[in-house]
Amino acid sequence: MRSFFTWNFLTRTLVAFSPLGAVGVVWGVHRLWAGCVAVGEDGAYGGVLAGVAGGWALVVGAGLVWGRAGGWARENAPLAVAGVLVVGVWEGLTAKLGVLPLPFFPGPEAVFGAMVEDAGLLWEATRHSLRLLALGFGAGSVGGVVTGVCLGWSRRVRYWGMPALKFFGPVPATAWIPLALVLFPTAFGASAFILALASFFPMVMLTCSGVAGVRHSHLEIARTLGASEWQLVRRVAIPSALPAIFTGLFIALSASFITLVVAEMIGVKAGLGQYVNWAQTWAEYHKVFAAILVMGVFFSGLMTLFFRLRDRVLRWQQGLIKW
Repeated sequence: MRSFFTWNFLTRTLVAFSPLGAVGVVWGVHRLWAGCVAVGEDGAYGGVLAGVAGGWALVVGAGLVWGRAGGWARENAPLAVAGVLVVGVWEGLTAKLGVLPLPFFPGPEAVFGAMVEDAGLLWEATRHSLRLLALGFGAGSVGGVVTGVCLGWSRRVRYWGMPALKFFGPVPATAWIPLALVLFPTAFGASAFILALASFFPMVMLTCSGVAGVRHSHLEIARTLGASEWQLVRRVAIPSALPAIFTGLFIALSASFITLVVAEMIGVKAGLGQYVNWAQTWAEYHKVFAAILVMGVFFSGLMTLFFRLRDRVLRWQQGLIKW
C-alpha cells in the first residue's frame, strides 16, 4: 500500500512538472537548431519562456505546500504542455524550416520582441480599444435588453417592432459605416455607434425570446399574490429570462470584438485595430502578430470575466443546466 501511494505521488508530481520539461525542449530547439533565421540578440523569447516556467514552478510549489493549487496544476498541465509545444511548432515552421514564408509569418522570437519593444504602444492601444468597446457594447446591450423586454412582454410592441427588427437586424453592422461617418462628427463616435449596432440585435432577440418564454404558471401565481404589471416584469419575467440574456451578452460581445477591429480601421487614431493597420502599412508583420496575441489575451480575458459573472448571478441554476 505504501509503494502504491509513493508511485501515485511520483506520477502526479511528474504530470504537474511536465510543462517545465516542454519549456526546456522548446528552448533547446530554439538555441541548438540553426534554421533559416539566426537566433536574435534580444532575450524576449527566452524571457517569455522563463516567465512561463517560473510561473508554473510557483503554482506547483504552492500546490505542494497548500494542496489546492496542486490539483489545478495537474488538471491543466496537459493544456500548458500543448501551448508550449504549439510555440515550438510555430518556430519550427517559420524561423527553422521556412515552411511559412517570411516576413509574412514571423517566428515567435520576432513577435515576442515586438511585444516588448512596443509594450507602451500596445498598452495604449488596448486601453483605447477597451474604452471604445465599453461604450459601444454597453450602449447596445442596455438598449437591446430594454427593447427585448418590451418586445417580449407586449404583444402590441412585438407586432409593430418585430418586422422592422427582422428586416434591419440581419444587416451587418459594418454596412452602416458610411452612414455613421455622416451622422457623427468624429470617427470615435461613429465607431461606438457601429459597435452598439453589432451588440443590439443579438441582445434584442435573445432577451425577447427569454421574456416571451416565461412560464404562464409563474405569472399566474404572481398575479394571485397581487403583483402589479411592473412587478411581473421586474420580479418574474426578467429573472426567468436571465439565461437567455447572458447568452445574448456572449453573442453580442463576440460580435463587438469582430466589429471593433474593423471600426478602428475607419479612422480612429488609437486602438488595436489602428495598430494592426499601421503595422501592416509598414509591412511589419511581426507587430501585426504581436497585436493579434494581445487581442487574444484581451478578448479571452473579458469573456472569462463574463463567465465568472454568469456563474455568480445564475448560481441557482448550476445544478439544473450544464455549461
